[in-house]
This record gives sequence, C-alpha cells and structure tokens, in this order.
Amino acid sequence: MANENFSAALRAPASASSVPSTAHPMAAPGYGKRSAPDQAPRRTDDFLLLPERERYIAAFIDRLPEGAAMTVKTLARQLPRYGQQAVSTALTALSVAGYLRRIRRLAGDGDQVRWVFRTFWSRTARDNEWWTTFLAAEDGRSPAETQVSASPAPAPPPVPQQPEPDPASDPAPDPAPHPGRPSPAYDALAQLGCTDPRLALSAADCATLEGLAQEWLERGATPAHLVQALTTGLPAEPIISPRGFVRRRLTDKKPPHRPTTTNTSTAPPRLLVECTKCGTPGRPEALPDGLCRTCRPGTPTPPEPAASAVAHHVHQRVDALRALTRTP
Repeated sequence: MANENFSAALRAPASASSVPSTAHPMAAPGYGKRSAPDQAPRRTDDFLLLPERERYIAAFIDRLPEGAAMTVKTLARQLPRYGQQAVSTALTALSVAGYLRRIRRLAGDGDQVRWVFRTFWSRTARDNEWWTTFLAAEDGRSPAETQVSASPAPAPPPVPQQPEPDPASDPAPDPAPHPGRPSPAYDALAQLGCTDPRLALSAADCATLEGLAQEWLERGATPAHLVQALTTGLPAEPIISPRGFVRRRLTDKKPPHRPTTTNTSTAPPRLLVECTKCGTPGRPEALPDGLCRTCRPGTPTPPEPAASAVAHHVHQRVDALRALTRTP
C-alpha cells in the first residue's frame, strides 16, 4: 500500500472542550439549559483562568444546545473523567464564579401550574448585581423592587394654599353649583344633611368644601368614612353655621398621609433561584453567588447537638462492653 495518509482519519484532536460523540440528552420542554443574553463571542481562552476540572466542564456546558439536560447525573454520564461528586463541586464553583444560576419557575395557569427547573448559563462571567437584575426581569419585577433605596425619595414641592375666608364675614361670592356629575367628595358632603339635618349644606356650600373633602379621599378615606367622621359626636346645642362647622371638622380631623410603598407581597414569586450546592430555593437577591446562607463560604458550622454527643458516647460504651464479653 502506498497511501501515505492511511491512518490520518483515525487522528482526532482530543481537547477538554470537545463534546463526546454520543448526543447529549435533551431535557423536557421548558427545562434544561438556557443561555443568558449579551454574551461575548466564543473564544478558545474563555475559561483559561479556571482550574482544570472547572475549565473542562465549563467548556463542555458552553457547547451544549438550548434545552440540554443539566442535572448532575446526566452531566456525569457524559463526562467520564469525573463522577457526580466532582461535577457537583465544579458546578458550585462555576456558580460562585458567575457563570451559571439554577432556577425554578412557575409555568402554566389555573390548576395546571407546575415548577420547571432551568439552568441559566453565561459564557461571560457576571457579578451578583447583574444576575439579580436579569432574574428580576425574568420574574416580571423591576430592579428597584429587589433592593431598598438608601436615600428617601424627594418630597414633592408644597402646593400653595389660599387662606380660608372667615365663614361669618365672607364677602366673596359662593362658587356655582357643581355643573356636571358630582365627585365622590361632593356626594359625601351632600349626604351630611340626610344623616343629621343640622349639617344640611347647600349646593354652593358643597362646592366650597369639595376641595377639603377631596383631600380626605386622596389620603385613603372612603366617602362613607368621611360622612361618619363628620357626623359623629355632634354637640347638643344647635349648629348656627353648618358650612363653618363642617369646614372646621374637615381641617381638624383630616387623616394622616398613608405611605405609598409598592406592595410586592400580594402575588407569590414565579421565579426562585436554587442553591447550586444544596438546592434550597430563594429570591435572587437572597442567594449571592447562587448559594444559600448555609452553603456560602465562611458560614460557621452549627455545633453538634448535645443529644447526638450523648448517643455517640453510649454507642462507644456498648461497643466496649461487647468487646469484653467476647474476651476469653
């Protein structure tokens, strides 16, 4: 045979980044690998600074298609160089380095809701702030909802108020009655006379006091609460000026401002990050580096309970007694 390249086809470059010849299993629809956005183009030295094992596994994961199965058992079957424990430890290291986050997400509606498990992968290492912002957007939340602002929001400029004229000597003409559909504040003032005839107001009186009543509604009071607050505890003597009396009560009994914080606890979260090491779920901002508080480096190990220590001592004594009984 004169063929010089007879065995050339048998030579194949073996590198840490080469994918095994067997096709990698795909996860169920909705599960598996998901690529994070805005990644840098693939290069040969993407994971050069990682240790050998993490570099090998990261290069393998980076070349897997979307939706590939990402469980530890599946990866270990496809990577004969490392077992399940080594793959699990490497995934934890890659999570701390900012390459991946494991999440569980609610999918479906009604009685068909279920949790689906995904692994977001980024060829470009990301910090915790980037992952928190990205996962908050995946959950439909704004980045502001994931952190408490360090400085209070600036207060709106005060609205200049005109001085209230004296009800006894008010030379200004009364405003015209409400031309269109009355507002809830106007309706509440008009109902005062139905609750107590001494507080019957004219259409002009209601239009004059409508602004003060509207402030109550803007602070969270309902029209029914407004009527009750103005008609409770009336004096026994006759009320000479219903408009002046109601104005005084609207001013003196005005409710406080309610905090205008966004209530984010009304709906349960639809996306949780799983601790890459133990699988404990939590909000993205509560699991920096993709690890829970217990698995995070530097967390002190809880001391052994006293009951466990006593049981260990008892077992030692029993073993010693058994050894004595076997002694001739």
